[in-house]
Amino acid sequence: MMLDATLARDILGAVDEGFEDQIAFTEALIRFPSLRGAEKPAQDFIAGELERRGYAVDSFTIDIDRIHDHPGFSPVVGVDYAQAVNVVATHRPRRETGRSLILNGHMDVVPEGPHEMWEISPPFVPRRVGDWLYGRGGGDMKAGIAANLFALDALRRLGYQPAARVHFQSVVEEECTGNGALACLVEGYTADAAIIPEPVDERLVRANVGVLWFDVDVAGHPVHVREAGSGANAIEAGYRVIAALKDLAEAWNAEKDAHPQFAGVHHPINFNVGKIEGGDWASSVPAWCRLSCRIAIYPGDDPAARAREIEAHLANVLADDAFLGNRPPKVTWNGFFARGYVLEEGSEAEAALARAHGLAAGSALSSFVSPAYLDARVFVIYAGMPCLVYGPLSESVHGFDERVSLASIRRVTGAVALFIAEWCGLEPVAGPGD
Repeated sequence: MMLDATLARDILGAVDEGFEDQIAFTEALIRFPSLRGAEKPAQDFIAGELERRGYAVDSFTIDIDRIHDHPGFSPVVGVDYAQAVNVVATHRPRRETGRSLILNGHMDVVPEGPHEMWEISPPFVPRRVGDWLYGRGGGDMKAGIAANLFALDALRRLGYQPAARVHFQSVVEEECTGNGALACLVEGYTADAAIIPEPVDERLVRANVGVLWFDVDVAGHPVHVREAGSGANAIEAGYRVIAALKDLAEAWNAEKDAHPQFAGVHHPINFNVGKIEGGDWASSVPAWCRLSCRIAIYPGDDPAARAREIEAHLANVLADDAFLGNRPPKVTWNGFFARGYVLEEGSEAEAALARAHGLAAGSALSSFVSPAYLDARVFVIYAGMPCLVYGPLSESVHGFDERVSLASIRRVTGAVALFIAEWCGLEPVAGPGD
């Protein structure tokens, strides 16, 4: 049922009333350097905020044994999950008359790089400049986590709560495996729909690629540099591995016409060497090199089949290499092993979001396809629920001086609040003894 115009106006007003507190809360989240393996302090903080609001909170560590055999699991080698904590807060109404909802966001952020290369402010020191809020993770996606929470707060400010079960999720591992959102699903947290306010410029993600992460270990033959010609330089051999993988990526891009969602995208399959390590001594020909790589795959692709294709391609291309032909590089799958997804058009959830966005932003909701990973694949593929990835305008995500638009955060928070009100329905806030 569509919202009454007066109620919709009141909800947007309640978002405005709490907006300064919301941005201060987002700044507090940015101050936590919640890098992989170090998210727990930030997760403890948000768990405390949720408990203070009276929600039932479940904080749990990702248990690899519980998710290892799930088809959505991404392999991890040498990664300690002892501090990998998810937080799920649950609201239950007095009488469930609406449709249930998951409000999901990820607390983990990517490494910030050299601090001296941040020009506006150090990465974990939030700063407002005009319409922009700067700081690592501000856009990706702590502003989204705060938007989910303060959308619920805005409804409470008016004396309402959702008339349906709502799970608020703050997860980890989104930037590297997706195992955090998957662990929530395995723990039994499902709903009729989900929203993830990722930094996607107030648009709806229609589809996104899957992603594979892998390490390639290249062996060399070390000798003293005075005899360099008699050895084999593992780092230089790594260049030949990179060239072979780039060629494969271009071959995959040439397949895009067979994938309708991505046929109009210039370069949907992006390959990246994100990290190189190698060698031990400047005067020794390096004996080893490790390339840490990422490549995309199309929705519908089987990660295992594409992984075999990568291994076979390297074996074939490097078979005639004077050195690598006899000592082929070793590929280890360590991170994303994730399928892409397609959000089917025409769902009631999408229609409700379109109405909410129209009221909050004053424009029609547009959609696009993304050549990046999103946790939405967990909900769409493995839970059969519509997952709406829709969040604020951001710039320089994963780069220096990451920033998110304050005006856009306000509009997105309003849209999320309006969506909750229509999708879940509303009832008066429970009082003492209710």
